Amino acid sequence: MASAADRLNITSQLEHLQSRHVGTGHPDATRHEWAVNIHRDSYASYVSHHPMAMYFAVANGESVGRMKYEFTQKMLLPCGLPPDLEEE
Repeated sequence: MASAADRLNITSQLEHLQSRHVGTGHPDATRHEWAVNIHRDSYASYVSHHPMAMYFAVANGESVGRMKYEFTQKMLLPCGLPPDLEEE
């Protein structure tokens, strides 16, 4: 069982990680923001790793350049428009 000191240490480490790395989120991140970060990270990885882009190109029957272009375009709105927030 974790003690209160252990939980505080873990929480402070998580806050430090989240402040250093933008894509790791924060406690107030919505589900949509989290999904957008995950999708953008994935598309950026596909574009920057040529073997992955080649794999997708062969699987889709497209050229590597076309796949990289499509992935770059999908990074703009990877999960669609954000949902309307309810005003409280």
